[in-house]
Amino acid sequence: MKEAALVKFTFRQLELFVALADFPTLSDAALSLHFSESALSQAITRLESSVGEQLCIRRKSRGLQLTPAGEHFAVRARGLLKDAEDLLSEMSGATGDLKGPVKLGCFASFAASVLPAILDGFPKRYPGVQVEVVVGTHDELLPALESGRLDLAIVYDMELPPGFQRRIIYETELQAVLPVDHPLAQQESVDLAELVTEPLIMYDSSPSTANTHRAFAERGLRPTIVAHMPQVILVQALVARGLGYSLLMSRPNCAPVSLEGFPLAIRPLSPPSSQTSMAGIWPEHFRLSPRARALLNFAVETFGAAEHVATQPLPG
Repeated sequence: MKEAALVKFTFRQLELFVALADFPTLSDAALSLHFSESALSQAITRLESSVGEQLCIRRKSRGLQLTPAGEHFAVRARGLLKDAEDLLSEMSGATGDLKGPVKLGCFASFAASVLPAILDGFPKRYPGVQVEVVVGTHDELLPALESGRLDLAIVYDMELPPGFQRRIIYETELQAVLPVDHPLAQQESVDLAELVTEPLIMYDSSPSTANTHRAFAERGLRPTIVAHMPQVILVQALVARGLGYSLLMSRPNCAPVSLEGFPLAIRPLSPPSSQTSMAGIWPEHFRLSPRARALLNFAVETFGAAEHVATQPLPG
């Protein structure tokens, strides 16, 4: 298979050559472009060598004149430079019309609660931006952020290592999820001490599992775990069928019903436990692209935490 030819000239060389047409002599061009005449002449010679054609005639007596090949090359060069300028404008959002890709990571347990609104609303506002989504746990999303495989991730703001910046999207806290006919479901709130002897269906995912254990440990309690489930919908389905209770973080757009259509009772904990937030995060040494920044702004606007807009480093 024939290899593609390597481009042997730079955009700067194209800019210099295109500018020649605006000047009667090489010395005039050099003066305007802040080059020495010899340096400009050498740059044009190198370009001609790369192209394999003489592009201009440089004679002191007759000034500067493009050859027919040079005229053709100048037209194509102007097109390339214009395309490059347009590309930079699109990617930077300078035209007000963002275009290009953005890759978003989302924590699995609340993905179903936030991604539909984002994937429905954001493309309507920015139709030129292509959003790709990766759903996973902190253990999967954080390395992808650090390696640059993700532009931005929406995760729980807990047990995060140093080295990330964040912007809070909404506040959240741990809640009890109960069968609707459970005696504790008749209360307005539930104390963790009341749940110790009840069968706990653990949502088994980082950092949720550690967070649940910590909530009990801080009260000097140990839960009675009867099952570990890797998906929130499985946890909810088992709870709705009366096989136990669970502890899950509050989420937006979350109906109190299982996948099978059975109702659930969701009650706040008293005293409150594991109060934290859902946040957009990215590596502190990365700068958010205009597309990622627009997506984060949209998430904050959509989920109603506009008062928490300050970007700040995570505590180390």
